[in-house]
Amino acid sequence: MERIGIVGVGRMGANMARRLHQVGYQITAVYDSYQPSATAIAQELGATACHKLSELTALSEIILTVVTDDKAQMSLFKNKKDNLLIGAAGKVFINCATVSPEVHIQVAQLAKKAKAESLEGCMASSINQALAGTLYLMCAGEKSTFDRVKKILKKLSDEGKLLRYIGTAGKAAQVKALVNMVMNINTAGLAEGLGLGAALKLDLKILMEVFSQTGANSRVLQTDGEDMLNRDHSCFFSGAHAAKDSGIALGLAKKAKRDLPLAKATYQQYKKMVQQGFGDLDKSGIAELTFPGRGQKKSSKKSAPLPVKADRP
Repeated sequence: MERIGIVGVGRMGANMARRLHQVGYQITAVYDSYQPSATAIAQELGATACHKLSELTALSEIILTVVTDDKAQMSLFKNKKDNLLIGAAGKVFINCATVSPEVHIQVAQLAKKAKAESLEGCMASSINQALAGTLYLMCAGEKSTFDRVKKILKKLSDEGKLLRYIGTAGKAAQVKALVNMVMNINTAGLAEGLGLGAALKLDLKILMEVFSQTGANSRVLQTDGEDMLNRDHSCFFSGAHAAKDSGIALGLAKKAKRDLPLAKATYQQYKKMVQQGFGDLDKSGIAELTFPGRGQKKSSKKSAPLPVKADRP
């Protein structure tokens, strides 16, 4: 069975590692820029906590990367002092971060030059689904590479029920950007609807029930509605990441010469959320900008403070 290495073992990457370990795969190596995270999950799974990227490549046949942004992704493959492509011939990289399509294309080109293979494994799910093996995975790259690692991907995506092959390099990242763009618009819209309801002194429980039974219903109503009411913004997908991903989508729109006013407004709202110091909260924290008595007024005596953010496993 293939030896698997994982780069980026925060809550998402760590839970993916746990899932693969649970179904019988050998996690041989892990790496994280925050070494204690790598050490902890390595001890848990019997893996090696690598101090160098090239060391992880040497110990692995299939390498999953789960990092934060374009810069972090490129540093894995282009750092002159140490990178994943040293000794990478014959290896397969599955890159799961939400980064720009251009970065995925560059990584694919770099991997090919090093006689390795690269596949996008863009995820539309969160940490609980990572552990349960029910991630929605959108993949792109060479079809032969997808077929080579499909067995592994199926164990992360409800035995393949939530697994989609999208096309050539960059295409899955485009789809993922649109998924997050629409999700962010819906989340911002829900925050405005509930915030206005609060300002009108409506019963928000009844309002949410009406939303759920009419055209105002959405998936984010289910995932974020109660959290917005309760100010429970424990982070599954941060406001900072929402801003980043809406920005990626707007970059695609600019290249396609499309004007997206709703996406622009949502991007500005998430940027404002970050600027006001709420960027590390879950995307539901956008409600802090729309409910009366919240937002920058959080330090006012008239406004209740945000609850301490729980770190859910």
